[in-house]
Amino acid sequence: MNTAVILGPLGQSSTKLSFYSSRVPAGFPSPALDHMEQALSLDELLDVHAPHMYLVRAVGSSMIEAGLFDGDIMVVNRGCAAAHDDIVIAVINGDTCVKRLSKQGESVVLLSENPKFPPRYLMEGDELMIWGVVVASLRRHAVHG
Repeated sequence: MNTAVILGPLGQSSTKLSFYSSRVPAGFPSPALDHMEQALSLDELLDVHAPHMYLVRAVGSSMIEAGLFDGDIMVVNRGCAAAHDDIVIAVINGDTCVKRLSKQGESVVLLSENPKFPPRYLMEGDELMIWGVVVASLRRHAVHG
C-alpha cells in the first residue's frame, strides 16, 4: 500500500514573504509583532536546492508521532544519502512509503511512527530503493484562503 504520493520537483522561486524577527507567543499577542526584519523566500527558509528537491504528499497515519499527518506535504531531498534514523521515502517491491530508516547491523528496518503499525523488516528477495530523505514538511491549517 502506498503511503506517499510523489507530486513533482520543486523549482526555485523569486517570491519573498515578510519575515518578522520576533517570536510569536502561542498565548497572548506581543506588541513587537509590528517589527518586520526582512523578506525571506521559502527556498531560503527550507534550504531548497533545486533540482534535487521534490514535494511528496503523505497518505495515512503511520508517521503521526513524527509530526507527519495525512495530507501533509513533505519536502524531500534526493541529492543526499540516507542515514540511520532519517525519515525517508522508500520504495519496497514497487510500493512507495514514508518511514524512519533504522540500520541494525547488516539489517535494515523501516519503522512507522505510530504504535498501530508494525516495523517493516526487509526480507531476502525484497527490493528496496531509498528514493529520498524528508527534510521538511508543510501543513495547511486554514480551511479557507
